Amino acid sequence: MTDISDAPKARADRRDKSIATAPNFDLLAGVSLRVSVEVGSTSMTLSELLAIDEGSVIELDRAATDLLDIYANGTLIAKGEIVSIDGRYGIQVAEVVAPARGLEGFERRA
Repeated sequence: MTDISDAPKARADRRDKSIATAPNFDLLAGVSLRVSVEVGSTSMTLSELLAIDEGSVIELDRAATDLLDIYANGTLIAKGEIVSIDGRYGIQVAEVVAPARGLEGFERRA
């Protein structure tokens, strides 16, 4: 896990590189979204699930070196890696996933 001390600066920098400068963005700027990060997943039978106890280990479908998926309201938006920010988990975005639809008319700014 990486320690990232300038995370607040990174948040400020991203505002300059987003769709936030698009016309009428302020109409949507206050909409709340649920952002979640998926480490991995697996399938198991009901009997396997019921056998889980403290100390059980559930093997996931991803390698420890794989980037994690970042979702906004259930839609994949980016991939990243876990970092530590003042003793708390964070995620550093490594790749932004362009949605197939939904942002027509908005330009990504470099």
